[in-house]
Amino acid sequence: MPTVHHTIPIDLGDRRYDILIGTGLLEDDTAFDGLPKSSVALIVTNRTVAPLYAERLRARIAAKHRAVQVLELEDGEEFKTWDSLNSIFDQLLGAQADRKTVLYALGGGVVGDITGFAAACYMRGIPFVQVPTTLLAQVDSSVGGKTAINHPLGKNMIGAFYQPQRVIADLDTLDTLPDAELAAGLAEVIKYGPIADDAFLGWLEDNLDALWARDKQALARAVRRSCEIKAWVVGQDEREAGLRAILNFGHTFGHAIEAGTGYGAWLHGHAVGCGMVMAADLSVRLGLIERSYAERLTRLIERAHLPVRGPDLGAERYLELMRVDKKAEGGEIRFVVIDAPGRASMRAAPDAMVRDVLAAHVG
Repeated sequence: MPTVHHTIPIDLGDRRYDILIGTGLLEDDTAFDGLPKSSVALIVTNRTVAPLYAERLRARIAAKHRAVQVLELEDGEEFKTWDSLNSIFDQLLGAQADRKTVLYALGGGVVGDITGFAAACYMRGIPFVQVPTTLLAQVDSSVGGKTAINHPLGKNMIGAFYQPQRVIADLDTLDTLPDAELAAGLAEVIKYGPIADDAFLGWLEDNLDALWARDKQALARAVRRSCEIKAWVVGQDEREAGLRAILNFGHTFGHAIEAGTGYGAWLHGHAVGCGMVMAADLSVRLGLIERSYAERLTRLIERAHLPVRGPDLGAERYLELMRVDKKAEGGEIRFVVIDAPGRASMRAAPDAMVRDVLAAHVG
């Protein structure tokens, strides 16, 4: 009998919901108990994931809805656009969807972000459920209610905070994940160590080979601990007024890589992995941590099959792109840095110091 290994609550008052983490959840009707019923439901997925899991999900939710439709988006970060968002609205309007219609986001971070944003906008808000099928989505993007699409000038610049009804993270879906996508997810797992739990970083060093081999017990622990940390942060700062910004460790540099190379050229997690190397170096140059700690983090990122050198866009182009990052204020770039092992904050840094970081880690 399939079982839920872990249930982690996101405590947001009347918007509280659970993250379910386990194996066999797409075969387990109880994982979907208590979710809203409606005349129409729409599974939003992509052309890669749909053949693998769309029918399984449809079978699980069929009793809750008179009609279940499936919309397959193109697969890739480059399709996280207005056009894709409008295709969801077209499907909903064509089905005469009402305010009780439920959206199911079946896929990785792109599908989850764009489906959540559609749910936030359609008729000013309809329920949606996250069913993440990538490691990155299970440990990060499906949790916490940040939804968005990209703009050519900046990643995730157009969006809304909108919470799902539930997150159902079936670890079995990771069996079909390409190695490059697994590595991308490991970047977001590794992130939680230096910003919130140094002991977890040590556990990852000891268990990275098991994670790479897709050992279910190791994956369950990694996903659970990642979600526990994110749930704790989001519960205190849902709308990123302060503490939640630490979850963007490595992302300021990483988003510049994604925008500068063209969305889809670098996987998000690969850009974040490289960005963490740069952010750790910046933390050293600011006098916050020892060089040995940054080197330790870099070795782990390399072992996770992630790049540790960024593309040479030119320092001025990096700075230009980072000035449109959501954490920038008045054109001043602000970075998430490591204050001490397991603790992070957001700080500004002189452009000259950032140029030195880039010179050391690009090309």
